[in-house]
Amino acid sequence: RFLDNEEVNWDDVMAAHWQASHQRMAQHGVVLCIQDTTELDYNGQQMEGLGPLSYEAQRGMYLHPTYVVTPEREPLGVINAWMWAREFKDADEPRGGPLESRRWIESYEIIAEQARKLPDTRHIFVGDRESDMLALMVRAKELNHAADYLVRCQHNRVVPKVDGLGGKLWDGVMQSECIGGLVFELPPGRGRKPRMVRQEIRMQRVSLSDGKRTKKSQESQEDQDKGQIEVTCLIASEIDTPAGCEPVVWRLLTNRDATTLEQACELIDWYRARWEIEMFFSVLKVGLQVEKLQLGDTRKLQTALALYMIIAWRINRLMRLGRTLPDLPADLLFEADEWRAAFILNKNPPPKAVPTANTVIRLIAKLGGFLGRKGDGEPGAKTLWLGMRDIAVFVQGMRYARELELAG
Repeated sequence: RFLDNEEVNWDDVMAAHWQASHQRMAQHGVVLCIQDTTELDYNGQQMEGLGPLSYEAQRGMYLHPTYVVTPEREPLGVINAWMWAREFKDADEPRGGPLESRRWIESYEIIAEQARKLPDTRHIFVGDRESDMLALMVRAKELNHAADYLVRCQHNRVVPKVDGLGGKLWDGVMQSECIGGLVFELPPGRGRKPRMVRQEIRMQRVSLSDGKRTKKSQESQEDQDKGQIEVTCLIASEIDTPAGCEPVVWRLLTNRDATTLEQACELIDWYRARWEIEMFFSVLKVGLQVEKLQLGDTRKLQTALALYMIIAWRINRLMRLGRTLPDLPADLLFEADEWRAAFILNKNPPPKAVPTANTVIRLIAKLGGFLGRKGDGEPGAKTLWLGMRDIAVFVQGMRYARELELAG
C-alpha cells in the first residue's frame, strides 16, 4: 500500500536520510561526494515506464546517486540521486529526452549548494571518465569552486600556447619530472585478482581554454584569464607491471593546486575511494537484489529504490565500521531492541552491558549464513542484509507484543 500511494515520491522517502547525512557530514573536515551511474536490468518484466539500456532490446532504467564517504571510507549517506529511463529511438534518429550529461553538472550544483551550508566541511566531487566535461569545470569556476572536483581524465586536450609552449595535455605532464612513487594493493574485481601496484607520479598546473573565447589578438590579459580554467593534471602510471596484467594508469584533473608528493598521494587516495560506490551498487544489486523487484510501474520502482538505497548505505556502514572500529559500542549503530534481538535469535541471552558493534554485526551475519570460522574474515553484504531482515521482523513482532501487553 505504501508504494501504491501516489502522494509519496521517492524524494519524500529520502528526505529524513538526507537531513541525517548532512548532520554526519558536518562532523568532518573533508567529505568525498562520489558519483557514478549503474544500469538496472528489468528485461522481461511487464513494468510501465521502462526504457532501453546499453542494447536497445534490453529494458530497464538508470540510477545515478551521489554517495558520500569520508577520506577514511566511512559511508555517510546518499545526498542526491537521478533515476530515469531512456526514450526509445529509431535506428536513424537521435534519442530524445533530457541530455543525460546534465546529471553530472546538476549533481555538482547540489553538492556546491550543500557545501555553502557547511562552510567548515570541504566537499570533493569525485567522478569517473564520464564526468570529464569542460562544462562541469566551467560551472565549478562560475560557482567559485564552492566544492572541489576530482575527475578521471578521458580527453587529451590541447593546452593553449604560453611562451611558445603548448601541445597535448598528457604529453606535457609525462615529460615533467617524476615527483615520487606510490605502492598500494589493487582490490579484486571483474575477473581480476588482488595484487600490489607501484606507480610513478607526475603532475602539472595548466591552463585550459573554457571554449568561449573567439577573439585572440585584441584581448586584454584580463579577458584572456577569463577564458581559461586553471587545473592540476596528475598522472600516476604503473611500473614493473606483472606479465599478463594491464598497467594501472590514472589521469586525474582537479581544480585543487597540488605541488607536493603528499598532496598528490592524497588526491590519488581520494580517487581510489571511488571503489566505495561500486560496493554500494554491489549491495543494491547482489545483496538486496533490486533487479528482481516486480512492481507495476517505474514510479513505484523509484520509491522502492529510495528505500533500498538507504538500506544499502546502512549495510555498507555496518561492514566498514565493524571492520575499522570493531570496539565501538553497539548502541551507536543499533537500537537496543536490534542488538538484543541479535543475541536472542542466536539463542544467547542478551548481556546487561552494551556489547561491541563487531560482536553484534557478526551475530546478525550468522543469521544470514555467515559461519564465522577462523579463516572466514569479516561478514559481507549479503549475509548482513539477510540477517538484518530477520532482525527487523523479530523487532517488529517484539514491539507489537509489548504494545499488547501494555494494552492489557
